[in-house]
Amino acid sequence: MIRNMTAWISGRRARLAVIGAIASIAAMTTSAAEDLNQYLKAGHPDVYTVVKGDTLWDISGMFLERPWLWPEIWRINPQINNPHLIYPGDQIALVYIDGQPQLVLERGQAGRTVKMTPGADKLEPSVRYEPLESAIPTIRLDAIQAFLVQNRIVSDAELNAAPYVVQGDSERLVLGAGDRLYVRGVLSESESFNVVRKGPLYVDPQTQEVLGREATYIGLGQAVSQENDIATMFMSDTREEVQIGDRVLPTEERRVDSTFFPSAPEGEVRGQIISVFGGVSQVGQFDVVVINRGEREGMAVGNVLAIYKKGAMARDRVANETIRLPSERAGLMMIFRTFEKLSYGLVMMTERPLAIEDEVRNP
Repeated sequence: MIRNMTAWISGRRARLAVIGAIASIAAMTTSAAEDLNQYLKAGHPDVYTVVKGDTLWDISGMFLERPWLWPEIWRINPQINNPHLIYPGDQIALVYIDGQPQLVLERGQAGRTVKMTPGADKLEPSVRYEPLESAIPTIRLDAIQAFLVQNRIVSDAELNAAPYVVQGDSERLVLGAGDRLYVRGVLSESESFNVVRKGPLYVDPQTQEVLGREATYIGLGQAVSQENDIATMFMSDTREEVQIGDRVLPTEERRVDSTFFPSAPEGEVRGQIISVFGGVSQVGQFDVVVINRGEREGMAVGNVLAIYKKGAMARDRVANETIRLPSERAGLMMIFRTFEKLSYGLVMMTERPLAIEDEVRNP
């Protein structure tokens, strides 16, 4: 009987613990919903019709003070396969369900993937077809297009072992699209390859760990023949002139995906901007930057990070020492491509001039 009583007490305690956990989750959910109401932007539209040229970031900013909270108020419509694929003509409405703000999507004609028979009151099976309009991008593609597929991060060992350009046809030393060139190394005939150039070596400013080498995309070519260890390539596209010593790497098998959506990182992030593209030292809006945090630290495409201006050095005359002043929040960036140890991001907004070694943190 004592054992039965002990089991009953233990079971009751377990049930109470479960009930308490459920209540805590409910309280947190309610609290989160109340917080989300605070983040709605003043003067937000009740309904917005998407137009060509919009980006998902811009639309998020119409409804929210914090666009990275987009997933929190997005109501998944089971009739729409991917609600983050948004097309011109679609309508986005802000509604309230049980007092909680929710965004719902109604497809326009451009985003439909089934045809309705005129006069019919139901959908008939039919061949799927692609929308006439392309889905709007998350961020400005003109700013990041060159970095979505072509540029990549590799190890020095991988780059040094790659085939390299020896010279062009007729002993030409500088080559472009439409030219034939000779490569020292073995290439699979009829396959496409990227010609890349050794870029900067990225090193963590805090730990001095080597994070990777930038392989800068130069152009795209196809191997047309192979004799011993000399391959002949035909260049179909070039961003810059191909030079002797440029390396040849296999094309990456990854699709350009601009339909990711703004989100907050899942874990705590504290990193730094370690480089900015474009040959400049100052960082401004729509600049592409490199940060020293990657997939191993949990970074994901679409993550939004706050940028903090690194505090200046100041002299403490009382203690007779030099100290660093606190960093101050000064902008936002969004990650659009990740590698193992670092990531590429686009600066979405700035409140003051930024620079390399400024900090990135959770938004």
